[in-house]
Amino acid sequence: MNTAHDYAITTEKLNLWYGSFQALFDIDLNIRNGMITSLIGPSGCGKSTFLRSVNRINERLGYVRIDGKINVQEQNIYAEKVELVQVRKQIGMVFQRPNPLPVSIKENILFGHKLHVKDKKYSAADYNDIVEKSLRQVLLWDKVKDSLDQKATALSLEEQQKLCIARLLPVKPNILLMDEPCSALDPKGTAAVEELIWELRGEYSILLVTHNMAQARRASEECIFMLMGKVIEHKETSDLFVTPDKKETADYIEGRYG
Repeated sequence: MNTAHDYAITTEKLNLWYGSFQALFDIDLNIRNGMITSLIGPSGCGKSTFLRSVNRINERLGYVRIDGKINVQEQNIYAEKVELVQVRKQIGMVFQRPNPLPVSIKENILFGHKLHVKDKKYSAADYNDIVEKSLRQVLLWDKVKDSLDQKATALSLEEQQKLCIARLLPVKPNILLMDEPCSALDPKGTAAVEELIWELRGEYSILLVTHNMAQARRASEECIFMLMGKVIEHKETSDLFVTPDKKETADYIEGRYG
């Protein structure tokens, strides 16, 4: 029997409005610790809206209203006393297009760490270890170890996306949110990032939004199908694609709409 400790993210009756337009309806989800969960559905179904709600990005827009609960590691991240900086420390976000800072590879890796981790002093050797460990985790160290002072923007798109993931790791987040992280990449780059996602599973709980159903099948263990702001189905990825319970899911998978 599953308990709250088994879940990285749980939501209860989550609703969200952009002005008068309701984008999410009564979202109840339990997203497991240490697993890769994908979110699929047609454009405008609420996938990215949900993802951005988990990182509290949506609230920056003055016309957004949210009610219900989002619990991350059993804490309601929208509770009054919760500090946004602590939420962002627990939850890393990877966007559709790589967004490296226009500084060196090394400074990109250390940026978040210097911003969030201030409880001790670090030596140059400590920082070098952090950089190496993070780049090794994203399978990029051997490629860039001799060019750490090079501008990060000079890397290929695939390498930039890996770097953006590496930049999150020194802060030690529990959860990685990925909003179509391969949409700007060619097939080779996509395969490399998918390999990286599998390497990171277990150590991180990963929530992956993708428009690519083949990618959802390859790169996730559980899958959530959304339609018109509602969760239609959530089950193991292999089961959802082979034996969906809902007609709407089957219609989407078979290409009848969306």
